[in-house]
Amino acid sequence: MGCDASILLNATDSSNPAEKDAIPNSFLRGYKVIDTIKANLEKACPSTVSCADVLALVVRDVVSLVGLLILVPQVPTGRRDGRVSIMSEALNMLPGFTANISSLKSQFAAQGLSVKDLVVLSGAHTLGNAHCFTVTNRIYNFSGRGDNTDTDPALDKTYVPKLRGKCSPLPADAIKPIEMDPGSFLSFDNSYFTLVSKRRGLFESDAALLDDPETRAYVLRQANAPPTEFFEDFGVSMVNMGNIGVLTGSQGKSGSSVPSGTRVFTSLPNGKK
Repeated sequence: MGCDASILLNATDSSNPAEKDAIPNSFLRGYKVIDTIKANLEKACPSTVSCADVLALVVRDVVSLVGLLILVPQVPTGRRDGRVSIMSEALNMLPGFTANISSLKSQFAAQGLSVKDLVVLSGAHTLGNAHCFTVTNRIYNFSGRGDNTDTDPALDKTYVPKLRGKCSPLPADAIKPIEMDPGSFLSFDNSYFTLVSKRRGLFESDAALLDDPETRAYVLRQANAPPTEFFEDFGVSMVNMGNIGVLTGSQGKSGSSVPSGTRVFTSLPNGKK
């Protein structure tokens, strides 16, 4: 698993689930958009641009558009596409929404990312929706007492009624969408850090950023800083993340691979690519 477009691969059969089948990835959208871009690229310049590079450049441009940025980071290209996609790798390597700060730091360090990268990239939660199951435990019966006051102590208690108004504990509400950055979920800005600084981050992993002196200091600074500082930092950390597990040389497939709609393997011995 890495920045090799393996998230685009479909499972070959039900016994070999792919990365996209992992619960954290099950709500991802936009696959057809990537397929369309790749198909158009193949018509314009065959055997040149990999799906992995398409994904990296799309992320850059989306962040630029929704953040109204004029300057965007120079994103390195030349990635090769992976041929392996294994669900267990996604489950083991993706940070969970209930992760504590120790787990988060360990997972990011294992990928060569710094503590600053951790908190900067968490700022991407300023965009989009999550689902109610990611917060239900924090606002209902957090420790198992079963009473109405049993909420996550790391969460601002005055904010709990608003969250409960959006998410009930009923199973039918589990996949109901909820904004990660209410009022600003369609804009890339630094308002996420204001929420977290007020103990109103949606996930337990958001709240965990206040449990470490270094991540806490960055959160508090960005909560009161012009957004341009965060934009610049995010550009750097985005490039750092985009360099995780990049395939080069004879690894994977080059731009000569067919559009991302073509699927190859979901398992190889020892997970080799």
